[in-house]
Amino acid sequence: MSTAHVVVSLVAAAMVGFSAGSVLLHAKWVVGPLADYGVPRSWWPWLGAAKAAGAAGLAAGVFVPVLGVVAGICLVLYFACAMITVLRARFWAHVSAPVLYVAPVVASLVLT
Repeated sequence: MSTAHVVVSLVAAAMVGFSAGSVLLHAKWVVGPLADYGVPRSWWPWLGAAKAAGAAGLAAGVFVPVLGVVAGICLVLYFACAMITVLRARFWAHVSAPVLYVAPVVASLVLT
């Protein structure tokens, strides 16, 4: 396992963990757009929990690589669905947000 993989995985885990915390703590800059996209409020805790689990899996993947791969794949699927949700809501300028979070996850998978 390379140093680059460890660094990228931990940075990706921190970014996704920050995103999870933002949803779970109902940060205005996150939950406002979620409401605009039509995501039901009852889903928000589950979405935050999914991101938190993915972040934990990426971090654990430094020690157990298969766990990091599974978490990475799940996060890629999660953020792909997030991009689809943003596009369906026709908020074209907001597509960059999920891309920002999925990019280090993909990099972590590539470096595995």
